[in-house]
Amino acid sequence: MAWTWQFEDAERRPIDGPNEAFSSQSDAESWLGQTWRELVAKGATTAILTEDDRTEYKMSLLPAGG
Repeated sequence: MAWTWQFEDAERRPIDGPNEAFSSQSDAESWLGQTWRELVAKGATTAILTEDDRTEYKMSLLPAGG
């Protein structure tokens, strides 16, 4: 099972991001915690965690109220 992130901009268009694959959800979430600011600087506003072809969840990369 591979855990990966996909990214979208404010208009829900895909944003190119690093094509990292992780062996666990925990590893994927830790990586995002370290890199989310760089992704936002590239225009990403949403991160989508997937396991193989299944979406686990979507989350905003913007601060609350942002």
